[in-house]
Amino acid sequence: MASGGVSPATSIRSETPELPGSNTPHGHSKLNNVLTNTTNMLPSETSSSPKIKICVFCGASPGNSPAHMEAARSLARVFAENNICLVYGGGTVGLMGEIARTLVSLSGPESVHGIIPSPLVKYERGPDSDVSTGGILPEYSVYGKTTVVKDMHTRKYMMAKEVLAGAKGSGFVALPGGYGTLEELMEVVTWNQLGIHNRGVVILNVEGYWDGLLSWVKKSVEAGFVGQGNRSIIKEASSAEEVVRALKEYRVAEGRFKLEWGNE
Repeated sequence: MASGGVSPATSIRSETPELPGSNTPHGHSKLNNVLTNTTNMLPSETSSSPKIKICVFCGASPGNSPAHMEAARSLARVFAENNICLVYGGGTVGLMGEIARTLVSLSGPESVHGIIPSPLVKYERGPDSDVSTGGILPEYSVYGKTTVVKDMHTRKYMMAKEVLAGAKGSGFVALPGGYGTLEELMEVVTWNQLGIHNRGVVILNVEGYWDGLLSWVKKSVEAGFVGQGNRSIIKEASSAEEVVRALKEYRVAEGRFKLEWGNE
């Protein structure tokens, strides 16, 4: 699947996101280096007052059921209706590409920011792409802003930084996906439990896709590995409208650790 067009990339210098943690197992120490990222955002474009920013974790595959792609389109439509900006993994295929293209078509390219590590460009932009940090990026008018970074850690920190800078109702959502989607979801769940962030975490449970995860959480509580007070960190939604509502109404779990980060 082709990327849908290309546009010249503009290099910018961007500091690694100022989040507590970085290169330890749960991200507990700061990255201090400055990275050179590549972006297709036009130089004249700047942000104004904070908007709701929702990071969506999802697959670079369409899945076998049409319901998965429809869920991506539905989420994009609800984002457009509520003036919500999308932060996502920067892919142009599968659920990634569908939600980005749909939202850009409804709200314009400034509503989407994709962040992708350079080694994943070929995979998450389809087999016909051949892009590196010094090359060409997806068409801005089709996929919005794309930033290419050096590794997975930087991608996740930039995603989280945008969400934390967003207005009330910003947070993290997981659509169906594979190992990477689950890993990204569980990391922000862990950060929530540890007190690193207080943003909402929601799963859009398409055709029972996340039933196994919800069952695991229940079993973990029963087995004593997840505290009863942290059982509600992950919220379940069955529609795009429920996703937005759950994030706007999100309250941190009673068992969330009261730890301080960034003052070491």
